[in-house]
Amino acid sequence: MSEALNQIAEAVKAALPGEAEPTIAYGDVALTVAAERIVDVVTKLRDDPALQFISFIDVCGVDYPERENRFDVVYHLLSPKKNARIRLKVETDDTTPVPSITGVFPGADWFEREAYDLYGILFSGHPELRRLLTDYGFDGHPLRKDFPMTGFVEVRYDDAEKRVIYEPVKLNQEFRSFDFLSPWEGTTYVLPGDEKAKAN
Repeated sequence: MSEALNQIAEAVKAALPGEAEPTIAYGDVALTVAAERIVDVVTKLRDDPALQFISFIDVCGVDYPERENRFDVVYHLLSPKKNARIRLKVETDDTTPVPSITGVFPGADWFEREAYDLYGILFSGHPELRRLLTDYGFDGHPLRKDFPMTGFVEVRYDDAEKRVIYEPVKLNQEFRSFDFLSPWEGTTYVLPGDEKAKAN
């Protein structure tokens, strides 16, 4: 750990009394924040003269379906003055909204919409929380770990009707149950050492 990162972690600790202890992970200062405190925390990190995390980088979601609060909302901010980044984490579930930081960093608008679209993470106070990357009628949130790889619907253009048609997914593939015990599964030839190969 560099001395500069330790100094920034100490400055964050001094600027945010009562918050969790900042740590250093993967070359950045990291801090876990309660959801209701996120707007105050990013405001303080931006406005504190000793820190000046004035550059918003991104907001993204992470899905841990085995946890009660299955989502982490992860924020990255940059301080050009300190040449350092900070990573903030907020835990939430799929029904509890996280306060939007668009009032502090307007650039968070599309990032929060993306997290809503792909994970179903809700943001209260967002100016226009709606889907960003998927279609208007899309069912589900495709980056959740429990979302099926095939999706729920398939889209095709119907030349007779001259429009796009949405239909339930049809799996026409002959082999649907792979156990992945062999890297050659599904091939038509037999290789030496393949325990699954049937003797001819």
